Amino acid sequence: MAAIPQHAKDWLDFARDPLSGTEALRAQFHGHAYDPHFHDQVLVGVTQQGVQQFRARRQVHRSTPGRLIFIEPGETHDGEAAENGGEGFTYAMLYFDPHWLRDSAALCAGRGDGKAAFSFPKTLDDDQRLARAILKACAQIAAPDSRMACDAALDAVTALLIRRYGVPHAASERAPRMAARAREIIDAYSERDLGLQDLADLAGTDRFRLSRAFAAAYGLAPHAYLVQRRLNQARRLLARGESPADVAASTGFADQSHMGRWFRRAYGMTPAAYRKLCTDVPDSG
Repeated sequence: MAAIPQHAKDWLDFARDPLSGTEALRAQFHGHAYDPHFHDQVLVGVTQQGVQQFRARRQVHRSTPGRLIFIEPGETHDGEAAENGGEGFTYAMLYFDPHWLRDSAALCAGRGDGKAAFSFPKTLDDDQRLARAILKACAQIAAPDSRMACDAALDAVTALLIRRYGVPHAASERAPRMAARAREIIDAYSERDLGLQDLADLAGTDRFRLSRAFAAAYGLAPHAYLVQRRLNQARRLLARGESPADVAASTGFADQSHMGRWFRRAYGMTPAAYRKLCTDVPDSG
């Protein structure tokens, strides 16, 4: 599947494993790739060619071939090619459903309580064994040799992750209470047309303090976070086969075109294309 091109040589291939919900993406970009956005999924990837530059955790990162990339749920990031003579970059990424990954990791670790979590202290890391496992899993999701081969490839990634990055419990929330409360409100009522003053009142502060605290805690202004929360909800509904028009209406976007503009900027494809790749249901218009 081709991305909406920014450059004649740009491309994007996407596949989804229906059983685990894991998504696999391989792409090449020569300039701007994605606007700042976040995912509800756990992202684990590897740069294959060129220099991949992106902002995350308030830093600019430059990933070179063979380096691992980790993005935790809710972490804002973007993407672009570094200035390297127009070479561009190619990368592969796995998008794990956090619940599936937690449950699979618990089984792998032999934990009877069903609880397992990951912490990635560094956005970029080096582990050639894990890099190879990620690439193999991406290939199996895109064109599985068999159901068992796909399962084994995903389990191999899970086992390597839990061995190196597993922690007993998820990291504690460090955001100030007002920012955390505002995020909880947005998460719960993202389809509603909340004003910034409404949000500040519910969080127990004024809108100027809230905006500063929220941006400092999460790297996005409240409105930008609201849009990203709606986009993540839209992805889930589209993956279930709901029409783009219905999804736009139920997630709080003004209309389908409004959702489409944001979706393309964040994910490099249209909502209809994403839906078709997840479900093989063509766009009905």
